[in-house]
Amino acid sequence: MDNFNALGIDIGGSHITVGLINLHRKEMIAQTYFRRTVDSKAPLTEIIADWATTIKQSYKEANVATVRIGIAMPGPFDYEKGVSLMQNQDKYDALYGYNVKELLAEALNIKPTAIQMKNDAACFLQGEVFSGSAIGYQRVIGLTLGTGLGTAVYKNETVEECALWNTPFLDSIAEDYIASRWFTKRFTEMYPNHQPISNVKELCQRIKDQSISNDIFEEFGENLGNFLVFFSKKEKAEAIVLGGNIANAFHWFEDSLKATLKRSAVNIPICIASLGENSALIGAASLWL
Repeated sequence: MDNFNALGIDIGGSHITVGLINLHRKEMIAQTYFRRTVDSKAPLTEIIADWATTIKQSYKEANVATVRIGIAMPGPFDYEKGVSLMQNQDKYDALYGYNVKELLAEALNIKPTAIQMKNDAACFLQGEVFSGSAIGYQRVIGLTLGTGLGTAVYKNETVEECALWNTPFLDSIAEDYIASRWFTKRFTEMYPNHQPISNVKELCQRIKDQSISNDIFEEFGENLGNFLVFFSKKEKAEAIVLGGNIANAFHWFEDSLKATLKRSAVNIPICIASLGENSALIGAASLWL
C-alpha cells in the first residue's frame, strides 16, 4: 500500500499542515493530519525544526515503511532545486538563498529525492482537479483569493503557476484590486465615517447587520470578472476554480461576477473549491502520481 501513499504538506505564512494522502482512494488518512503555527520571521534553524517536528508527527501516525513527500510552497522559489528566493515578503526571509529541500531532508533523515515541491497556487488547483470541484475538466484556471492573488492553469494533464498577480490592471496591478487589502482600502474610501474593517469577514458581518450596502462586493465582482475574462480567454479555459478565504463570501459577489463574464461572452462554470484548506495539501501529495 505504500506505493499508493504520499505525505502532503502545505506551507503558509503562519502555519504548516501535514497529512498522509491515499492516492488510490484520493483521501486523507484522518489521524495523520497535523497543523502547527510557525513563526515565519524566525531564524532558519527554528523554521526547519518546526516543520520537521510536525512532519515527523504525521509520519509516525502514518505507520508506513516509506513516505514520499509533496510540498506546496509559496514563492518566489526554485521548486526543482529546492532553493528559496523569498525576500522582503514579510515571511521566511531567513530561508533566502538556502536549499530548503536538502535542509529538510537532512532533518528528516531522508533523501532529497523523496521530496517534491511546487507553488502553493498550483498545488491548490492540482488538488481540486485531482479530487475536488474540477474533476473531469481538461483545461481549468484556478485563483486563490486572500492576502494575495494566486493563479494557476491545468492543461495537458499538468498544473503550472501563472504568477499573474502583477499583471497590469486598471490603475495598478491585478493584486491591488483582487485581494484582501483592496477591501479594507475601498471600505475606508466609501465609508470614511465608519469604523475601519480589518478583513473581509468583518465586511460580511457589516452587510448582514445592514449597517452598509453590498456595493463593495458588487464592485469586487466586476473587477474579478474583468480579470477572469482576460485569464480565461488567454488559457481557453473550460472552467474556473475559486479558492482562498475571499471565495467563502462568493454569494456576496456572485451575481456581479457572472454578469461581467456574460457581457464578454464568457460562459463557463465557476467552481468553488470543495476541499477547503486541504486543496494544496492534497495537490502536493498527488505530484507523485
